Amino acid sequence: MYGSIIIGWIAYQNYQPKLLEKFHFTEFTLLLTVAQGFILIITPPIAGKIGDRFRRTSGHRLPIITLGIAFAAMVFMAVAFTLFTNPGEIFRWILPILIIFWLIAMSIFTSPALSTIELFTPMERMPKAMALLTIVGNLLYALEPVIVDIIDFLGAPLTFVTGGLIVFLSGYFLRENSLSLFKQKGESVIVKQIVGENHWLFIFVMGLGLGTATSVMFNLFPPVYDRLIGFDGKWLLVLILVLSAILSWPISSIVYTFGLRKSFYNGMFIILICMTGILMTSSAIVVILLTVVFTAVFTILSVSTLPLAIQLARYNEKVFCVGIFFSGVALPDAIINYLVLVL
Repeated sequence: MYGSIIIGWIAYQNYQPKLLEKFHFTEFTLLLTVAQGFILIITPPIAGKIGDRFRRTSGHRLPIITLGIAFAAMVFMAVAFTLFTNPGEIFRWILPILIIFWLIAMSIFTSPALSTIELFTPMERMPKAMALLTIVGNLLYALEPVIVDIIDFLGAPLTFVTGGLIVFLSGYFLRENSLSLFKQKGESVIVKQIVGENHWLFIFVMGLGLGTATSVMFNLFPPVYDRLIGFDGKWLLVLILVLSAILSWPISSIVYTFGLRKSFYNGMFIILICMTGILMTSSAIVVILLTVVFTAVFTILSVSTLPLAIQLARYNEKVFCVGIFFSGVALPDAIINYLVLVL
């Protein structure tokens, strides 16, 4: 499921500007960028709230996951059909709407789907589970140039058909392999509700911290590497992602030993120092050393933040808090994308 989400985003990021240019919609690039940021920040908590409501009434969050997956697959197929038929001028008015619908659809099921990680593993093993997700995510992003070449080879229509099938099949297998793990009685969920203090702000800040590190790494590090090291910064970024994937499994054991909260606090403090140093220094050697430390600490944050968010969430707000977390993750990237277009 996580892999299908990432592949879907890679396909979207590759084809969105191409489709806008092909159908003479480039004047809407800024508007769609703002809409994308707004949707990715607002939709996850809303979807999480709906998912928690389904947990209380039916005992599981599958309806909202199924709805989002069906919606996303339908939009994929609608884009593919439109590109196959090439309707011309009519598509100018359909394209922005389909892009917005696709963003909403992907956001609807992402948070509820990833929140199901709590069903597959006990809390003490959560860092190990996150290590597996980190391996999948980082390797796919590291292979993005290859994936983009495959996407370009297939062409836009077949890419969107394939994307729709991948999302649909991943949702089907998630349902088949997790249905028995869900609570079967909604009443039991209501009885176990926790009415203590919520940690929404702290969970949002955790997502904000991870999102800031991720956005800075993807958007701001490559030019620094180009300037100081004299090597293509994009390939050094690939190296960071591969090393992070390799380190994630052993680092998950370290996170378990030190604890989720302590790992987050220390990791966030160190990674802020690393990012500041990489962006401010003019020494290539210092940049390389700080990048090595950044890679290790980024991996610590990758395997500790989401489990900590789930651990801190009240029982009746698990999916909502996961949505808040991903809302925080999306905010820095939305800001950077907006600034890149307006500056």
